[in-house]
Amino acid sequence: MEGLILRPDFTLGIQCFVDADFAGAWDKEDCTDPSSIYSHMGYVIMYAGCPILWVSRLQTEVALSTMEAEYIALSQAMRDLIPFMNLVNDVSQFLNIKYNSPEVQYKSTQPTSNVTADLYEDNSGALELAKVPKMRLRTKYIALKYHHFREHVRDGHVWIHAIDTREQITDIFTKALPKDAFIYL
Repeated sequence: MEGLILRPDFTLGIQCFVDADFAGAWDKEDCTDPSSIYSHMGYVIMYAGCPILWVSRLQTEVALSTMEAEYIALSQAMRDLIPFMNLVNDVSQFLNIKYNSPEVQYKSTQPTSNVTADLYEDNSGALELAKVPKMRLRTKYIALKYHHFREHVRDGHVWIHAIDTREQITDIFTKALPKDAFIYL
């Protein structure tokens, strides 16, 4: 075993990978276990390709769909990602870190930073809900509890990207994987 080997690649900047397994612990043989109806979520925040913070846990409320479980995970990840971005912004001036992304769009009247992040999500419904700032009849119950991060997306500080589920490294945190997939990720 080699252990954890980190090879920083500063061209990657800040990345966040998010995933959820909708009620993945539910088992018809043990359907009386109340924890089996909660979705499992995981996310990892990386800087320069190196993991900084990772989380794997059950969600604290029942999601009604795969999209909702993924969106809850995305919202929870953003609660750690946004302060991390602020920290990087604050220390970058003292550590001479250059952080200018050509994609930054300053649409906000608030003071902004040059720090951006790429967030990767494999659920198209959660992607659309995060990017399109409107409520829909079928998702209005999610409301502001999980929409808190939309201004960071709108202002161009967080770029949310689709990722193929086979490349979603946070699958390690949310479900049992075949050996080959586990080693690959």
